[in-house]
Amino acid sequence: MSKEEWKPRKVVIVGAGAVGSTFAYSLAQSGLADKICLIDPNHDLAKGQVLDLAHGLPFFPAVEIYEGDKSDYADAHVVVITAGAKQPTRRSRLDLLQANVPIVESIVDDVVSQYSQGVIMVVSNPVDVLTYVAQERSGWPRGRVIGSGTVLDSARLRYLLSRNCGIDVHNVHGYMLGEHGDTEFAAWSMTHLAGMIMDEYCPVCGKCGDWHTKRGEIEDSVRRSAYHIIDYKGATYFAIGLALVRIVGTILRNERSVLTVSTVLDGEYGLTNVSLGVPSIVSQRGVERVVEANLSPGESEALSKSANFLRDAIAELR
Repeated sequence: MSKEEWKPRKVVIVGAGAVGSTFAYSLAQSGLADKICLIDPNHDLAKGQVLDLAHGLPFFPAVEIYEGDKSDYADAHVVVITAGAKQPTRRSRLDLLQANVPIVESIVDDVVSQYSQGVIMVVSNPVDVLTYVAQERSGWPRGRVIGSGTVLDSARLRYLLSRNCGIDVHNVHGYMLGEHGDTEFAAWSMTHLAGMIMDEYCPVCGKCGDWHTKRGEIEDSVRRSAYHIIDYKGATYFAIGLALVRIVGTILRNERSVLTVSTVLDGEYGLTNVSLGVPSIVSQRGVERVVEANLSPGESEALSKSANFLRDAIAELR
């Protein structure tokens, strides 16, 4: 391959705060990106984060890390938006809506103005509503604008099931679906341990006694996880940084992995005009296809409830 044919895998991170910088740190260690560009209106913060990361270059796989500007959107493979107001203690993610909409809209306008051919991924909260706003603002095909969705929430579910059932987390498979927030729910019909669905595994395991009650407790713990961490230390950033590496890696390597990213639905699951976390095939083009799983009646109702909640939030912006 000639030098002219080779194009570096470039990721632009907009927002150099706790989430953006932690993601940059994790991404640099992964070796997935050739270039990592940080953009932040606080130039001193961006410069400081870049310099701190650059001092670790002898310990990273080969990567270029630098502060950039909107011209860097032009050849970015992925633009990751972490910029926005911080979630207040004991307040829902939706409380950030009015503050973060104009921030995301401004960033999307800059990305579009540079004729970017990449994928936009929204991380700022409330991520589902902001993903919908970003897709509408961009005018791009819906798959090229995605949100981090419930990828982190699904990891939290797997962690809690692993601890409760005494099984390696890598052998626990399950999804949280819907809003990245208080209306999300565990899709138990899609949850597997040792190759068995939960309704088959729980009676065999017998550790929980009333396993239906225990499932409810685990599901609620996932929903409350962020609140607990924010109470303890003010913000969440380690696990979301790793979740973003997983999503971005899928895009950069065109893996076509199934992840519960947030995407605008167009009839899937009977839903339209809303973005929320559902299983989707993610490739270099963003969301290639939404996977319509055969949810139980209760799960379908929970997904519709979550969608209606988010639609109401979107309606408040109009």
